[in-house]
Amino acid sequence: MSLPDYVYDALGLIGAALFVIAFAGMQVEKLDPHKPPALLMNLVGAILILVSLAHDFNLGSFVLETIWGLIAAFGLVRYFMRKNRG
Repeated sequence: MSLPDYVYDALGLIGAALFVIAFAGMQVEKLDPHKPPALLMNLVGAILILVSLAHDFNLGSFVLETIWGLIAAFGLVRYFMRKNRG
């Protein structure tokens, strides 16, 4: 099943907006880059952009978003492992 072009565009834009909001929040010290809100914004943003790439593939963007998402997922796992330990 294929979605209309505008759905892929909207998902990519929402993902990009999440990146920008997370980055701005960290710069003004409203978001801690090591805590779940910022990490989730980055992970969900990467996933949404990856979904948008399913429609209009770009290798460079795919590699970047995959790595970005993996780093965010690693940060989340590390956060919860540390929280459960202590």
